[in-house]
Amino acid sequence: MSNITKSGGDDAEFAKPLYTPIKRRSFFMYAGATAGATALLLSGCDDDDNNNSMDPGTVSLGSGDVGVLNYAYALEQLEAAFYAQVKATPAADFSAVEKDYFTQVAAHEAIHRDFFKAAINRDAPGKIIQDLTPVFTGVDFTKRASVLATAKTFEDLGVAAYNGAGKYLKTAAYLVVAGKIVSVEARHAAYVRDLIANGSFADDSIIDAATGLDKAMEPVDVISAAQPFIQQKIDASSVGK
Repeated sequence: MSNITKSGGDDAEFAKPLYTPIKRRSFFMYAGATAGATALLLSGCDDDDNNNSMDPGTVSLGSGDVGVLNYAYALEQLEAAFYAQVKATPAADFSAVEKDYFTQVAAHEAIHRDFFKAAINRDAPGKIIQDLTPVFTGVDFTKRASVLATAKTFEDLGVAAYNGAGKYLKTAAYLVVAGKIVSVEARHAAYVRDLIANGSFADDSIIDAATGLDKAMEPVDVISAAQPFIQQKIDASSVGK
C-alpha cells in the first residue's frame, strides 16, 4: 500500500505550497520547484500499487493519499474537459449571463485539474494516472437543457465524491485544499440546480434531511456513475486503502 509521508520540515512549511493562492501559471512553477522542506516521498511502495494483474487498458487510481489525489484528478479531468467544450461551443439558447458563468467555471475546473496534476507529479513522481479520454456522445452541447442536465450530474457527483473521500486523506494539507475545492464545486452545483429548477439547490435529493449534511459517496460508486463519460476503464477499488 502506498502512502505519502512527510520527508522533513515542520507542518507549516510542508503545507505552504498548498496554501498559496491557486493561479494557473503558478502550478507548474511549484510542481517542479525545489523540494526542500515541502517535499514528500512515497513510502512502502511495491508492485501491487500498479495492479499489474488488471485487464490491459484499466487505469488503477492507486491507494493511500496518492489514490485519493488520482481519484480527484480523474474527476477534475472530466469536468474540465466538459466545461472547455461548453465554453468553446456554448448552447445557442444560453443567455449572455449564462455564457459568462460557464466561461468562469471552465477556468475553475482547469485550475483544479492542473492543481492535482502538479501536486501528484511533485509529491508522488511516477504515480499519476494518464490523461483520460472523455466521452460526451450523449451530450447535445447545442442545447441548454442537455448541457445543464450534464453539468448537474457532474457537479452533484463531484460534491458527493469529495465528501466521501475526505476521510481517507492522511495528509492534513491535502484535506484543507480538498475542503476549499469542494466548496467551489458546491457553489457550481447550487447555481446549475437553480438554473434548472429555482429553489432546488438544497433539496432532499442532495441534503440528508436527518443530518442536514450534503450526501457523500464512496469512490467506487462515484467512478461507476462517471464511467460512461470516460473511455478508459477506471478502477477505484484501492482508493481509501
